[in-house]
Amino acid sequence: MTTKKKKKQTTKIGKWILLVLIAVFLYVAYILFAPNVFTNTGEKTYLCIPENSSYAEVVLLLEKDANVLNVSAFKQVSSMLHYGERIRAGRYELKSSMNNFQLVRLLRSGRQAPVRLTFNNIRTKEQLAARLSMQLMADSVSILKLLNDSEFLANYNLNPNTSVSLFIPNTYEVFWNLNAVQLFEKMNKEYNKFWTDERKAKAAAIPLTPTDVCTLASIVEEETNNKTDRPKVAGLYINRLKKGMALQADPTLKFAVCDFSLKRITIKQILQISPYNTYRNQGLPPGPIRVASESGIDAVLNYSHHNYIYMCASETLNGEHKFAADWATHQANAKKYQQKLNDLNIH
Repeated sequence: MTTKKKKKQTTKIGKWILLVLIAVFLYVAYILFAPNVFTNTGEKTYLCIPENSSYAEVVLLLEKDANVLNVSAFKQVSSMLHYGERIRAGRYELKSSMNNFQLVRLLRSGRQAPVRLTFNNIRTKEQLAARLSMQLMADSVSILKLLNDSEFLANYNLNPNTSVSLFIPNTYEVFWNLNAVQLFEKMNKEYNKFWTDERKAKAAAIPLTPTDVCTLASIVEEETNNKTDRPKVAGLYINRLKKGMALQADPTLKFAVCDFSLKRITIKQILQISPYNTYRNQGLPPGPIRVASESGIDAVLNYSHHNYIYMCASETLNGEHKFAADWATHQANAKKYQQKLNDLNIH
C-alpha cells in the first residue's frame, strides 16, 4: 500500500473515531443534562426516601412520585456518579425539567426540604401519633409507643398520662426522616423555649407546675371554644382548686368514658370509676384530656380573678357560659339550660 493510500485510510479512520467520540459526547451530555423530571406546573413535588431504602426502591419511587421520563438514563448517570453506594434518606424537593445530573447530585447531597410540621385540635395520644406520622417518616406505632413508655418519658419528667403536654401545637420546621426519639428531642427543645421564665413564674404563683397548667388548659379548652371566656373559666377552676372543691368538669367525664360526643352528663357518667372523674376525685386529673394549645395555656396563666365557682352552658347554646358565685344562682342557670335541652329532645 502506498504512503498516499495509507494516509487517506488513516484520515478516514480518524474521522470515524472523531464521529464516534462526538456521538459518545453528545449521548453523555444528553443523559446528563436533558430534562428528565416532569412535575405539575405550579406545584412542588417531593420525593421521600425512607431509611435503609435500596437503590431499586429509590428507582421505583422516582418512577411513581417524581415522573422521571427516562429511567434508563437516570440509572446510567447514577451509576457514573456512584449514587447506589450513597443513598441518603430524606425528603427532597424536585423541580420540573430537572436533569439527571442535578437529580443525582441532590439525592447524593442529602440536602432535604424541611417539613413544616403542624398539629392542632388533638384529643388523644392515638390522634396525635397518627397526625404526626402523616407528615414524617416515623410511623404512628413508634410514636405512640414512646408516648406510653414510662422509662423513656422519665427523661422528660413525664409519664404516660402527661406525655402529650410535651407537644405544644404550633408549626415547626423539621426534617422528614427524623425518628420518634428525635421527634421527642425536638419537641422538648420547643417546650423549653415556650416555657419562659415569665410563664414559669406565673404558673408557680397559682401555684401549678407547667404540666398541671397543660392539664387545666386542656379542660378549659374542652369547656369552651370561646377564647375570650377561657381566662374566666380557668379562674373558676382555680378558685375551686384553692377551696379544695372537686372540679366537677364535664369534659373529664367524657374523656373517662371515651365519648366526646355526649351532650348531656347523667348520673351514669358521674358514677364512673376513673381517675379522670373530677366529680368523684378532688384536684386535677392525672394528665391532659387533650393536647393543650398555646392560647389555652396562656388563658390559665393569665386567668381572670373573680369569685365564681359555678358555671353552666347558656340556654342560647351559642357556646357561651353563665357563671355564678352561689349555688342558688347556679341552679337557676342550670334549670334554664336543662329545659332548653328538654325542649330540643337532647338526652
